[in-house]
Amino acid sequence: MDNVQKSLLSGLTGAIALTLLHETVRRFVPEAPRADILGMRAIAKGYKAANKELPDEDTLHQMALAGDVVSNSLYYSLVGLSKGKDTMLFGAALGALAGVGALVLPGPMKLGEAPTNRTRETMAMTVAWYFIGGIAAAGAYELLDE
Repeated sequence: MDNVQKSLLSGLTGAIALTLLHETVRRFVPEAPRADILGMRAIAKGYKAANKELPDEDTLHQMALAGDVVSNSLYYSLVGLSKGKDTMLFGAALGALAGVGALVLPGPMKLGEAPTNRTRETMAMTVAWYFIGGIAAAGAYELLDE
Protein backbone atom coordinates (compact mmCIF):
# COMPACT_ATOMS: atom_id res chain seq x y z
CA MET A 1 0.00 0.00 0.00
CA ASP A 2 1.48 3.37 -0.94
CA ASN A 3 1.68 6.41 1.32
CA VAL A 4 -1.31 8.17 -0.27
CA GLN A 5 -3.56 5.15 0.30
CA LYS A 6 -2.32 4.77 3.89
CA SER A 7 -2.87 8.47 4.49
CA LEU A 8 -6.40 8.49 3.10
CA LEU A 9 -7.42 5.35 4.97
CA SER A 10 -5.92 6.74 8.17
CA GLY A 11 -7.75 10.02 7.65
CA LEU A 12 -11.01 8.15 7.17
CA THR A 13 -10.36 6.25 10.39
CA GLY A 14 -9.86 9.49 12.32
CA ALA A 15 -12.94 11.08 10.76
CA ILE A 16 -15.15 8.10 11.56
CA ALA A 17 -13.86 8.00 15.15
CA LEU A 18 -14.62 11.71 15.51
CA THR A 19 -18.10 11.44 13.99
CA LEU A 20 -19.04 8.40 16.08
CA LEU A 21 -17.89 10.19 19.21
CA HIS A 22 -19.83 13.36 18.35
CA GLU A 23 -22.99 11.50 17.42
CA THR A 24 -22.93 9.15 20.41
CA VAL A 25 -22.10 11.65 23.14
CA ARG A 26 -24.55 14.31 21.92
CA ARG A 27 -27.42 11.89 22.58
CA PHE A 28 -26.50 11.56 26.26
CA VAL A 29 -24.69 14.75 27.29
CA PRO A 30 -26.53 18.10 26.94
CA GLU A 31 -23.25 20.07 26.88
CA ALA A 32 -21.78 17.97 24.08
CA PRO A 33 -20.47 19.81 21.03
CA ARG A 34 -22.77 19.91 18.03
CA ALA A 35 -20.55 19.94 14.95
CA ASP A 36 -23.51 18.50 13.06
CA ILE A 37 -25.41 21.76 13.60
CA LEU A 38 -22.49 23.76 12.22
CA GLY A 39 -22.48 21.52 9.15
CA MET A 40 -26.22 21.88 8.70
CA ARG A 41 -25.94 25.66 8.94
CA ALA A 42 -23.12 25.74 6.39
CA ILE A 43 -25.11 23.62 3.94
CA ALA A 44 -28.22 25.76 4.50
CA LYS A 45 -26.20 28.89 3.71
CA GLY A 46 -25.15 27.33 0.42
CA TYR A 47 -28.72 26.43 -0.49
CA LYS A 48 -29.93 29.93 0.37
CA ALA A 49 -27.13 31.55 -1.65
CA ALA A 50 -28.17 29.41 -4.64
CA ASN A 51 -31.85 30.25 -4.08
CA LYS A 52 -32.64 26.56 -3.67
CA GLU A 53 -35.20 25.03 -1.36
CA LEU A 54 -33.67 23.49 1.76
CA PRO A 55 -33.97 19.73 2.17
CA ASP A 56 -35.84 18.43 5.21
CA GLU A 57 -33.98 18.41 8.53
CA ASP A 58 -33.15 14.68 8.44
CA THR A 59 -31.66 14.97 4.95
CA LEU A 60 -29.78 18.11 5.95
CA HIS A 61 -28.36 16.25 8.98
CA GLN A 62 -27.25 13.30 6.83
CA MET A 63 -25.63 15.67 4.35
CA ALA A 64 -23.80 17.42 7.19
CA LEU A 65 -22.51 14.13 8.60
CA ALA A 66 -21.34 13.01 5.15
CA GLY A 67 -19.64 16.36 4.60
CA ASP A 68 -17.98 16.13 8.00
CA VAL A 69 -16.63 12.65 7.26
CA VAL A 70 -15.28 13.69 3.86
CA SER A 71 -13.68 16.95 5.00
CA ASN A 72 -12.29 15.50 8.23
CA SER A 73 -10.96 12.47 6.32
CA LEU A 74 -9.01 14.74 4.01
CA TYR A 75 -7.75 16.83 6.91
CA TYR A 76 -6.70 13.87 9.07
CA SER A 77 -5.03 12.25 6.05
CA LEU A 78 -2.33 14.88 6.50
CA VAL A 79 -0.99 12.47 9.14
CA GLY A 80 0.78 10.78 6.23
CA LEU A 81 3.09 13.79 5.97
CA SER A 82 4.79 12.44 9.08
CA LYS A 83 6.13 9.57 6.93
CA GLY A 84 6.34 7.33 9.97
CA LYS A 85 8.34 9.76 12.12
CA ASP A 86 6.65 10.97 15.32
CA THR A 87 3.31 10.01 13.80
CA MET A 88 1.44 10.07 17.11
CA LEU A 89 2.74 13.53 17.93
CA PHE A 90 1.82 14.72 14.43
CA GLY A 91 -1.69 13.23 14.73
CA ALA A 92 -2.14 14.79 18.18
CA ALA A 93 -1.11 18.18 16.81
CA LEU A 94 -3.50 17.85 13.86
CA GLY A 95 -6.33 16.94 16.22
CA ALA A 96 -5.60 19.75 18.67
CA LEU A 97 -5.42 22.31 15.84
CA ALA A 98 -8.71 21.08 14.41
CA GLY A 99 -10.31 21.35 17.86
CA VAL A 100 -9.10 24.92 18.29
CA GLY A 101 -10.35 25.69 14.79
CA ALA A 102 -13.77 24.30 15.71
CA LEU A 103 -13.87 26.78 18.59
CA VAL A 104 -12.56 29.82 16.73
CA LEU A 105 -13.87 29.59 13.15
CA PRO A 106 -17.67 29.17 13.40
CA GLY A 107 -18.21 32.76 14.67
CA PRO A 108 -16.33 34.51 11.86
CA MET A 109 -17.95 32.11 9.37
CA LYS A 110 -21.34 33.28 10.70
CA LEU A 111 -22.36 29.74 11.68
CA GLY A 112 -22.87 30.63 15.34
CA GLU A 113 -20.63 29.90 18.28
CA ALA A 114 -22.96 27.97 20.61
CA PRO A 115 -22.57 24.52 19.00
CA THR A 116 -18.92 24.35 20.08
CA ASN A 117 -18.61 27.17 22.65
CA ARG A 118 -21.76 26.96 24.83
CA THR A 119 -19.99 26.05 28.05
CA ARG A 120 -16.48 25.30 29.22
CA GLU A 121 -17.41 21.62 29.10
CA THR A 122 -18.54 22.00 25.48
CA MET A 123 -15.29 23.70 24.55
CA ALA A 124 -13.19 21.05 26.32
CA MET A 125 -15.10 18.23 24.63
CA THR A 126 -14.76 19.94 21.24
CA VAL A 127 -10.98 20.06 21.46
CA ALA A 128 -10.83 16.56 23.00
CA TRP A 129 -12.96 14.95 20.27
CA TYR A 130 -10.85 16.38 17.45
CA PHE A 131 -7.70 15.43 19.36
CA ILE A 132 -9.00 11.84 19.62
CA GLY A 133 -9.68 11.88 15.87
CA GLY A 134 -6.06 12.88 15.26
CA ILE A 135 -4.81 10.12 17.54
CA ALA A 136 -7.06 7.58 15.78
CA ALA A 137 -5.71 8.68 12.39
CA ALA A 138 -2.13 8.43 13.64
CA GLY A 139 -2.76 5.00 15.16
CA ALA A 140 -4.26 3.75 11.92
CA TYR A 141 -1.32 5.14 9.96
CA GLU A 142 1.16 3.38 12.24
CA LEU A 143 -0.73 0.09 11.91
CA LEU A 144 -0.82 0.39 8.12
CA ASP A 145 2.85 1.37 8.03
CA GLU A 146 4.00 -1.94 9.55
